Amino acid sequence: MTYFRGLVTTAFVAVSLFTSAAAQPSPAAPAPQTPAAGQQTPPASPSAKQPSSPDQPNPNIKKQEQTGTSNDRLFFALPNFLTVESTNVPPLTAGQKFKVVARGAFDYIQIPWYAALAGISQASNSEPGYGQGAEGYGKRLGAYAADGVIENFMVGAVLPSILRQDPRYYQMGKGGFWRRSGHAVGRIFISPTDSGHRQFNFSEIFGSAAAAAISTYSYHPSADRTLSNTASVWGSQVGYDTITLVIKEFWPDIRRKFSKKKTASAP
Repeated sequence: MTYFRGLVTTAFVAVSLFTSAAAQPSPAAPAPQTPAAGQQTPPASPSAKQPSSPDQPNPNIKKQEQTGTSNDRLFFALPNFLTVESTNVPPLTAGQKFKVVARGAFDYIQIPWYAALAGISQASNSEPGYGQGAEGYGKRLGAYAADGVIENFMVGAVLPSILRQDPRYYQMGKGGFWRRSGHAVGRIFISPTDSGHRQFNFSEIFGSAAAAAISTYSYHPSADRTLSNTASVWGSQVGYDTITLVIKEFWPDIRRKFSKKKTASAP
């Protein structure tokens, strides 16, 4: 199952491009022009939009603090419902953990996402035991979908419910690139609990291991059902999740940049 390596590479390139874009300084605002002597300054139009105050509460964050989850999407497409920008959020019950994971795992965007990954796998003849043609593509598509659903539920719902760990990612939001990246990478190994404490992230490490074992030994080609391949998939999945967390850390900054550009270009 070498496709996870491709996912890690794709995610790494994506975060490199977007974080470098986020780091670019915004163009300086033009200096206000002083009216010439004797020239009156025209009154401001009552319909002109005034910039929002920096102290004005963000409605997205306010909603997160009420529900405990978000409606955000990475790159405006991929579900990002377990990433929050505030620490002032209520704990999630076991039912809520399963509900939000199911909401993301069965989201409509997952169909073209898995279809694209299956096409890449077919073109590179990854896991040749699936074969080629429509049958081989269908098997790959089903495997991708099953892998994603199993891994999401094991890491985000099953083990967090049993161990009472919090599956959400809390964005740091401030600080330099390396500090925030370190915060994201550290989340792979340290997890908050439902009671607000910190402990080893059993849900991520053992949840991804269980997902790799379940998928490898149940429906993947028999030639790939080896311990070494299971370990490789496990490591690749943890690596992919790590880079995904780095993307999640910087995505709100990039999203705000897009929003500012859109507002600036509006008449």
